[in-house]
Amino acid sequence: MAEEVLLFGFWGSPFSRRVEMVLKLKGIEYKYIDEDFSNKSPSLLKYNPIHKKVPVFVHNGKHLAESLVILEYIDETWKDHPILPKDPYKIANARFWAKFIDEKYLSAIWKSCTSEGKEREKAVEETSELLQFLENELKEQKYFGGETLGLVDIAANIIGYWLEIFEEAFGVELLRKEKFPKLCNWANEFVSVSAIKENLPPRDKLIAFLRNRFGVGNASK
Repeated sequence: MAEEVLLFGFWGSPFSRRVEMVLKLKGIEYKYIDEDFSNKSPSLLKYNPIHKKVPVFVHNGKHLAESLVILEYIDETWKDHPILPKDPYKIANARFWAKFIDEKYLSAIWKSCTSEGKEREKAVEETSELLQFLENELKEQKYFGGETLGLVDIAANIIGYWLEIFEEAFGVELLRKEKFPKLCNWANEFVSVSAIKENLPPRDKLIAFLRNRFGVGNASK
């Protein structure tokens, strides 16, 4: 009997795209349901009644919410192409950085994009400090975990792809090559991986969506 694997997501969400990336990396067949934020499906509300948001992952009737939780479940369930290392210390370190990215980076980037004047200057400075942590963590490695794509890389998709789109949509500059050369090189490597490239939302469509939703004019850097 075939396994039931469902993913409820939103086409422009870096969080549901994370899950798709790992499913593709591992070669797992799944059914994708794209949600309308203005009219959420009864199934989404049933499976995630607390947060009522994507992503929601369903495996043979068992449902999970929160992208990092889902990624670890997938990695434990399907062993091919592991995204977590075997060493306990390295696992703990990967979890730390993935959680740190979720707790700190999106809110800082968002504030940098949507605030104005002195508030924007302060937010850009804070975001720059956060990006420096990741620049330092890369050291001389290809990916955050070494030579293979791992949990931290997937969690950092917001920086590897979405950040540049936010910059263009909102007319702010955050990830500069001269200041963050390792992070920029990592981003190029990241989006070149076929399982990643195939699961990125169209750039122009996402920029237009952000500008339309948040009332931004055709600002440029």
